[in-house]
Amino acid sequence: GEIICKESTPTLRGRSYQAIVEDMARLIKKLTHNSGISELELLGIGIGSPGVIDLRTKSVVFSCNLFKNAPLCNELENFFELPIYLENDANCAALGESQCGAAKNTSSSLTVTIGTGIGGGVIIEDKIFSGLNFAGGEIGHHVIVVDGEKCNCGRNGCWEAYSSATALIREARKAAGRNSDSIMNMLSNNNLENIDAKIVFDAYHRKDIVAHQVLNVYFKYLSQGLINMINIFQPEVVVISGGISNQDEYLLRTLKEYIHKEVYTRDFTELGLPQSTLKIASLGNNAGIVGAAMLARVGT
Repeated sequence: GEIICKESTPTLRGRSYQAIVEDMARLIKKLTHNSGISELELLGIGIGSPGVIDLRTKSVVFSCNLFKNAPLCNELENFFELPIYLENDANCAALGESQCGAAKNTSSSLTVTIGTGIGGGVIIEDKIFSGLNFAGGEIGHHVIVVDGEKCNCGRNGCWEAYSSATALIREARKAAGRNSDSIMNMLSNNNLENIDAKIVFDAYHRKDIVAHQVLNVYFKYLSQGLINMINIFQPEVVVISGGISNQDEYLLRTLKEYIHKEVYTRDFTELGLPQSTLKIASLGNNAGIVGAAMLARVGT
């Protein structure tokens, strides 16, 4: 799980998948050469891609502005005589944390990535749970408020619509607009469009009551979704990743307080039974890279 050599090349989206895969192959060969590793030493190659993945055909069925019906594995096999694996990038991140990160040495875990939306990956018995049509693990799109905020998926009231970083920023801008004395306005140079998640937390830590109120509501919604996920899967570890996870101990402490009050298993400790543990992701932006590599070890 340790990255030996790392480099990137632009995707230059809009090109054919064949051209993109050729760049991938060129980069892999460059990395193995630079790190002194023979291709004969490789167990396989793992690809993590955004979008809907068809594991039967090893293809990206659809990835917005990137791929459509792209058989990436078959194309890459033109350059390597190795097993090649493909998975959704969020699932790869979950596998990375499971194999080598915050959920290491567990067989079941849930990784929740909080960013523009809410992504996630579910690991059960060391395997990625993909569901019937490989779309399993879309945890951001379970409804927590019936007829609530519009979600990008087309439904109303999804967890993502209330607990993503986008949702936090939306509510913070509304609150700052109603309260001109909020520190958030000062930190954003009195331009609501400049307010991001970091400004909300910075204002909170400077004792801003408006930011405090915004975060209280935000954490309530975020914890409700986590409670639902724990009640459904009862994983050994729930891993929180994404920019908001930088809040570290404050984030963990606050979420644990909400979760402990309402999770179905809240009394299990007294019964001598284990409960899910909440942790901050440890691999950061490398989680998807490590997870893609781990596909060659655990398969799909």
